Amino acid sequence: MGEQRIGVIMNGVTGRMGTHQHLVRSIVAIRQGGGVLLPNGDRLVPDPILVGRNEHKLAALARANSIERWSTDVDSCLKSADDQIYFDAQTTTRRAESVRAAIAAGKHIYCEKPIAADVETSLDLARRARKAGVKNGVVQDKLWLPGLLKLKRLVDSGFFGRILSVRGEFGYWVFEGDWQPAQRPSWNYRQEEGGGIILDMFCHWQYVLEHIFGRVQAVSCLGATHIPERFDEQGTPYKATADDAAYGTFELEGGIIAQINSSWAVRVYRDELFSLQVDGTLGSAVAGLRGCRAQQRVNTPRAIWNPDVPNPLNFWDDWQEVPDNQVFDNAFKVQWELFLRHVACDAPFPYDLLAGAKGVQLAELALRSWRERCWLDVPVLTLGEDNHDTTASIATT
Repeated sequence: MGEQRIGVIMNGVTGRMGTHQHLVRSIVAIRQGGGVLLPNGDRLVPDPILVGRNEHKLAALARANSIERWSTDVDSCLKSADDQIYFDAQTTTRRAESVRAAIAAGKHIYCEKPIAADVETSLDLARRARKAGVKNGVVQDKLWLPGLLKLKRLVDSGFFGRILSVRGEFGYWVFEGDWQPAQRPSWNYRQEEGGGIILDMFCHWQYVLEHIFGRVQAVSCLGATHIPERFDEQGTPYKATADDAAYGTFELEGGIIAQINSSWAVRVYRDELFSLQVDGTLGSAVAGLRGCRAQQRVNTPRAIWNPDVPNPLNFWDDWQEVPDNQVFDNAFKVQWELFLRHVACDAPFPYDLLAGAKGVQLAELALRSWRERCWLDVPVLTLGEDNHDTTASIATT
């Protein structure tokens, strides 16, 4: 058994998500575990170089994680033959330009979502990657959440019978930044900087719905900016120009109706920050980030609506926990390992830039639906040249 090195340019990992999920819990964890096991028995060990604009943050992050290399010069990093992969976790508005440069330099591409702020740019990136012959992928981490893996197990087993509906609740209260620090960066609430919960979260809902239940065929969405003024990292007030909540309804293939509420202005009264309820003719289930509970048809209690007397039932007691039956690793780490194998030995990896463009397409159509107050069909997206009339550019009311 041998060891193979693979160089990874990691741009934008000084941010919260980049630091914790992609660097510490993925790349550093893979290195500490001895690398990714390849089919031939070798171990593939990522050798990251941290790239960003703030040398003090980069130096401190590298030192804290025993990483030798960091740089503020992304162009020189792209010219180096020692690094085969370019990873991008910058803010959305900076991503497309950097990914184009990395493709031109012949690097394999792995990046956070959304891959761009509009569909045409997203498709352009995917086409460039295909033309250059570089391998490419987009982060779709929620597919490896324990709760959703258990839910997918139920779907694949036929547990639900005919699936009728899906109901999702996502979100939490993000402090405004005046009397308590906000948990999210201020750019998230500025449309001009690529912010907004629709662009952020509908990219996730697209692949979650398609992977577990079926393709999204139509969308209706109402967005809102519930908190019009927030305070930035320096405590300065600013106008929130992006949506902080979205109420979406989706028609899926097979006649399934899905509804997902997404909000950064909601207080949590549920088991987890995200829950997804699925109802079918033979059973129902409620999945969160880690847990999943199910109720079969024969175990469904006979509920009767009578507001004049106290409810005699404890509905929580009639649901059964779906067992783990496996060891679940960090979702980001799992996908990193899949992509590294894809680059090293051409292992399958369907989560490419076209898949990322589909998420941007759904977000774009949702924003248009909000603006025009209407239902919109979701056309099948391809890398052909005929997709220009299927979407509208990102805008809010």
